[in-house]
Amino acid sequence: MTEQQVRRSFINCSRGEAAGLTLPRGFASLAWDDIELLGWRDAKAPLRGYLVVQEEGRPVGISLRAADTRMSSRTPAMCLLCQTARSGDAVSLFTARRMGEAGRNGNTVGTYICADLRCAERARTEIPPWLRDRDPEEVAEERVADLRERVHGFLDAVRHS
Repeated sequence: MTEQQVRRSFINCSRGEAAGLTLPRGFASLAWDDIELLGWRDAKAPLRGYLVVQEEGRPVGISLRAADTRMSSRTPAMCLLCQTARSGDAVSLFTARRMGEAGRNGNTVGTYICADLRCAERARTEIPPWLRDRDPEEVAEERVADLRERVHGFLDAVRHS
């Protein structure tokens, strides 16, 4: 996938905003066949983040904004995309402007996501204790499928007001 394809994939921001976003380090060497979800924080705008997923063979991206406050590290929290239990400071509330007129009117949708947006990696590698007696590859595939379903649900919420 090219830089231009990714920049054009964003459904909830202007072309100018998409042109100005900072792509993740190592973008040119990403193995797209192995990526269910590409998530990253903008190095030049710390409260901005991005998610890009393949949908029907093409990329679809959404621009996110992290809450400017964080939960305490002593507070347990869960990412609602990868369903990984983390400390509160490792999970952030992210909001995404809705598409179209609703978004132009300031309408947003939000969810709690891993603060570093590396959910796809965690879905494959961080197996919850209650699933550790099962085949790790099978569990990882199930977690990735569940992640994909929840990401598409979030995309649908961004698309529809």
